[in-house]
Amino acid sequence: MRDVHTVRAPSMLRLAAASLAGTAIEFYDFFVYGTAAALVLGPLFFPTFSPLAGTLAAFATFGVGFVARPLGAVLFGHVGDRRGRRPVLVASLLLTGGATVAVGCVPTYGAIGAAAPVLLVALRFLQGLGLGGEWGGAVLLTAEHAPPGRRGLWSSFPQIGPSFGFLLANGVMVALSATLSDAQFASWGWRVPFWASGVLAVAGLWLRSSLVESPGFLAIDTHARVPFVEVVRDHWRLVLLTAGALSLGYAIFYTVTTWSLSYGTERLGVDRTVMLVCVMAAMVVKGSLTPVFASLSDRLGRRPLCLAGSALAVVWMFPLVALLSTGEPLLMFAGFLGALIAFITMFAVIAAYLPELFDPRVRCTGAAVGYNLGGVLGGALTPMIATALSEHSGRAPWGVGAYLTVVALVALGCFALLPETRPVRVVAEPAAG
Repeated sequence: MRDVHTVRAPSMLRLAAASLAGTAIEFYDFFVYGTAAALVLGPLFFPTFSPLAGTLAAFATFGVGFVARPLGAVLFGHVGDRRGRRPVLVASLLLTGGATVAVGCVPTYGAIGAAAPVLLVALRFLQGLGLGGEWGGAVLLTAEHAPPGRRGLWSSFPQIGPSFGFLLANGVMVALSATLSDAQFASWGWRVPFWASGVLAVAGLWLRSSLVESPGFLAIDTHARVPFVEVVRDHWRLVLLTAGALSLGYAIFYTVTTWSLSYGTERLGVDRTVMLVCVMAAMVVKGSLTPVFASLSDRLGRRPLCLAGSALAVVWMFPLVALLSTGEPLLMFAGFLGALIAFITMFAVIAAYLPELFDPRVRCTGAAVGYNLGGVLGGALTPMIATALSEHSGRAPWGVGAYLTVVALVALGCFALLPETRPVRVVAEPAAG
């Protein structure tokens, strides 16, 4: 067995910061597509469809990225469990960044016809493939370096990355939306955030060039020959339970950050910039609370936080719909904030919880597949289902609230069936005297 030493706090800080920056960049790539799908991709790439069908088609291309994510988890998980967590971070960043830049270069339907949406779907698939590998590599590299008693806190840094990525993606969109006319935004403005991904990818590669391999991987004596086969054979129940549990987080997140943008601008007539600012303000609070809830999991346990977040979601989904339907900025912000607090109560601890559930030899594959399969169930389907449910509703789409409440109840049941994993703190016995 290779020698493994505990990493000192300054090294942990550098490693956690690099993981946070990397996940922020990759989720920027993923989120900028979701915002564009809600605001502009339908008319540009599906102009022969009705407004509803065009929005559904744009969200369907958005969903393709989620379908690809479990495949990316299997592919990059194999590399992570066989060759190390570190190589995954470089390869996934290159793939996602390259695909994102290419999306910004795809001609619209008016220029090349049906080839335009085909190219869009293919590039979205590659985005999802890269992101499916990113999460497992970034989280494990941090979690396996972290001391057990503070693993929840340190592992939460990659989980803050999506908030930064979302804020960066939508900050660029807000700036463009506020300074360009609708015609300019539809003509070329929406492409700028995709092109910017190239600069961010180069910065991310530089940050990750100095990372060292995790002690958890170095301590493995015998590596799994085909990690995915071992996960399916020995850990299928864990994968299904984690996927079912995490689907709620994805459903909440993409209801707030993607579907609500489309619903607010198209059905309620709220200004695009106002909607983006409401969501972004809630996201700032959510990001700042991430390490708080993560630290609580080191004291109270992972599972109790997950159960609390699920329970909060059960009671908040109808208020979310009611507050959104007002079209009033402060009330919409309150609805979004309550939903994202329920979300982060669960997802702040997931980066520590999932790796602790799986054996180290298949940890990269098992944790990443469970996490990204939850994305298919909750993230890929929710914008499309919510759009369909709200089409024939009144101003308040109660069907969306009912759907999200059912998802929350399922997640609550799945978390109830998962075990606690928080390391037990050993207190030294007083010396006899």
